[in-house]
Amino acid sequence: MRGGSGGQGVRPGLSLRRTWWRVLDYASVLRWQAAGITARVDPDELRTPAHPVGPPVVLVPGVYESWHFLLPLASLLHEHGVAVHVLPELGDNRRPVAAGAAVLGRYVREHDLRDVVVVAHSKGGLIGKLAMVRDDPEDRIASMIAINTPFAGSAYARWFVAPAVRAFIPNDATIVALSAERAVNERITSVHSRWDPHIPAGSFLEGAQDVVLDTPGHFRPLADPRLHALLLERVVGA
Repeated sequence: MRGGSGGQGVRPGLSLRRTWWRVLDYASVLRWQAAGITARVDPDELRTPAHPVGPPVVLVPGVYESWHFLLPLASLLHEHGVAVHVLPELGDNRRPVAAGAAVLGRYVREHDLRDVVVVAHSKGGLIGKLAMVRDDPEDRIASMIAINTPFAGSAYARWFVAPAVRAFIPNDATIVALSAERAVNERITSVHSRWDPHIPAGSFLEGAQDVVLDTPGHFRPLADPRLHALLLERVVGA
């Protein structure tokens, strides 16, 4: 998926469908945020499955998302015996990408994790890639599965005043520097929807494995059965 998904020349029928897709996308956000707030899940329990299987997974959420937002993925992996690690220190992930990468790198070192699989959503993929490039000198992070990550930024970020969102402007220094770093791309799988209202240019990453999901949206792909099957295949071997 190299091309953009902007609105120029969009047929009326397609425009209506995309409007409906946006509604469904944001409805899913509200449900998952509410579920995360009310959940009573102890991160210690996620880290210690009864019968451990496969390498450890570290979840990295997107901007304005706490670790609870990825709880459905955490539960899926944990139920299959995977040791799942989360990063409460990120809060709602509004700090710069570099700060998040430092948190991730420090976490895997302090917990002596090896052969780590990072599973990241949106901004989390930028954090994961920067950690692989700069904050993981021992290559403790073996691979990353990034979901709907703006590897080339998002033109829409220019419309926002919040620094946490403007950090995704395509000519942002971190975005540009990460785009130039290609050595780790072969260890990354970029999973993304066929249409993402937040990333008009798509999530294609040169040199990475590219997986396009049929589910449209920026958030709904997190519930796509094909994504879940891919996670279990890569981590558990199921």
